[in-house]
Amino acid sequence: MPRKPQKVGLPTREQILDFIATSAQPAGKREIARAFALSAQEKIGLKALLKDMADEGLIDSAPGRAFHKMGGVPKVTVLRVTDVDDGGNVWAAPEKWDSDAPLPRIRVREQKRGALGVGERILARTEETGGGITAHPMKVLKPTSEQVIGVLRGEGDRLWLQGTDKKERREYAVSDAGGAQAGELVSAELAGRPPRITARVVQRLGDPFAPRSFSLIAIHKHGIPDVFAREALDEAERVARQPLGDDREDLTHLPIVAIDPADARDHDDAVWATPDDDPENAGGWRAIVAIADVSFYVRPGSAIDREARARGNSVYFPDRVVPMLPEILSADVCSLKEGEDRAALACHLQVTKAGALKSWRFTRATVRLAANIAYEDAQATIDAGDGAQIDALRPLWDCWHALAAARDKREPLDLDLPERRVVLDEKGRIMSVAARERLDAHRLIEDYMIAANVAAAKALEAKKAPVMYRVHEPPAREKLVALKDYLDTFGVPFAMGQVIKPATFNRILERIGDADFRPQVMEQVLRTQTQAYYAPLNHGHFGLSLGSYGHFTSPIRRYADLLVHRALVSAYALGPGGLNGDENFEHLGEQISKLERRAMEAERDTIDRYVAAFLAEREGEVVEVRITGVTNFGFFATVDGIGGDGLMPVRDLGGEYFRFDEGARTLTGEQSGEQYALGQRLELRLAEAKPVSGALRFELPEGRFAPPGSSSRDRGKAGRERAPNKAGRVLKRRGRPANIRHDGKR
Repeated sequence: MPRKPQKVGLPTREQILDFIATSAQPAGKREIARAFALSAQEKIGLKALLKDMADEGLIDSAPGRAFHKMGGVPKVTVLRVTDVDDGGNVWAAPEKWDSDAPLPRIRVREQKRGALGVGERILARTEETGGGITAHPMKVLKPTSEQVIGVLRGEGDRLWLQGTDKKERREYAVSDAGGAQAGELVSAELAGRPPRITARVVQRLGDPFAPRSFSLIAIHKHGIPDVFAREALDEAERVARQPLGDDREDLTHLPIVAIDPADARDHDDAVWATPDDDPENAGGWRAIVAIADVSFYVRPGSAIDREARARGNSVYFPDRVVPMLPEILSADVCSLKEGEDRAALACHLQVTKAGALKSWRFTRATVRLAANIAYEDAQATIDAGDGAQIDALRPLWDCWHALAAARDKREPLDLDLPERRVVLDEKGRIMSVAARERLDAHRLIEDYMIAANVAAAKALEAKKAPVMYRVHEPPAREKLVALKDYLDTFGVPFAMGQVIKPATFNRILERIGDADFRPQVMEQVLRTQTQAYYAPLNHGHFGLSLGSYGHFTSPIRRYADLLVHRALVSAYALGPGGLNGDENFEHLGEQISKLERRAMEAERDTIDRYVAAFLAEREGEVVEVRITGVTNFGFFATVDGIGGDGLMPVRDLGGEYFRFDEGARTLTGEQSGEQYALGQRLELRLAEAKPVSGALRFELPEGRFAPPGSSSRDRGKAGRERAPNKAGRVLKRRGRPANIRHDGKR
């Protein structure tokens, strides 16, 4: 029965959240306004309030403009059945899930037992109950098959499918192998109901342990398009042959250089600097950031453009790249190469001696690079003070020192989290896994790119032209509260009443210094940040401490940058290849933000698989680890210097009870007092490394922390009897396999 409107004026945030949570129907702006009997003027205020709540991460909108709590499930939505357990309970998940929160597991209330099977789709009404989320089916939709990537395992004359997802523990009987053999990596469709959920192989993908298979798994798992349509390939061949034209600024006489990773697959940015002879900019610099002129080749609405928009970005794996553009463009004519004339969109900057941007302008240009230089080689040349490119590099470094000084004054967020690099040999075999070295050469290129991105955004603002901003909003209050609680466990103060700036977090890290727990505090600070996204409305870039920021410098690999290029071409009348006027920047921003997240997940999954493959040869060895997460069912640890997160199940910690302190994030033995806490370094035995899923599992070294006279088997048996849940509570522990999981971070 609909609620009777109550005239209470503009509702509070809490009242709106309560209404959304308890409404029996989807709650949109109209329903909220009706429930609180708002006047026409108050409806205007409601619109602004709802926008603020969405910006603050309190609510999100579902299809049809209905609202639900951020990270929550819409009142009416499409679900896909993911599991029917042995008890006949049906479980489902939202077919579309754009939240950063974990994908919810929803129990489906069936009116007729056994009516739904895995892979079926339903339109359902959902409600939050004490036990989680419950769905009430309204309509069964046209079924589509649930696909799983997995490896076939033989058992007698039968085949079983084991999925490659870390969270997948069930094996499925294979009803049709399609000619595939045990040990092969396959794509399969799931169908049926317990106890007969079966898998039918639809595609054979080869040897799961062969070079390039780990990235292939990610490509199929995440649905990343890796084959271009013939129309797009033919079009790319055609446009690649078009002349650059005579109406470009000629910059071929300047010693412009590209500084990139040694293994870079494409080169879309290059830089140049020299002292400024303008008396009004005494002691300052002139600089050029030259970016591949992709908009000249990829026109709106073309076959290449449609493919690029569907991809959103290139995806980079250790063994391959899935490019946004066909290879003849991404790796050849759009890639800035030494000694070859290339089309560029040039950002001309005037930099003051204090590092501020005094002026900027954009031109279409022709460039001929003096050199393509690896970061390590550029750094070595500067450190030595001589070398073949020293005359081009020295003014770049001098101008960068000014830019760096301005950056330090701006105080952006300074998190120095290591990035893992997988090095392969020419046959695709793993040679090493290690953190990438961080050089001044990396910071130099970053600061030039940031300067050009700021200039692009401000140049478009000056013309009141569309801008695809790179938005990074300040942290939400609830995340700051969680950070405060976390820092309290280390005795580090954090005042909630202060104005939060990036420098606020930098001060925290400065106070911590080189303490052992510094890495996990940096990781927690990172988790506190909101996720950056693309949008035409400017909310600033919190992390960089910038008011206006767009992405301009990588149009070969990011569609957002291509849109900024087109906007500049149109706004400043730079020739063909500008916007066509039909672009919906809001929709495009949402789309490419989702595709960016997909690429990041695929890249992270693949790195995890390579790390697990690298560590598989060390199974059984004792390795040095650092605890990165503590839960009621165990703790997660990462191998020092290599990475790769794995679980140490609480049931394997010995025969005593371990209590979980949720606030302090610790596990403490009731008898021994043995404690496991975030950041703690210790030695564990690598019990298992699964390259196909990227999962690791650890054990205590033999004999550690065990009651006298107890064997490993005894400890396992005793450990299965009880396990901790929340702080101060102890529950019976079930004797089921460890839940091996990787908690990825942005």
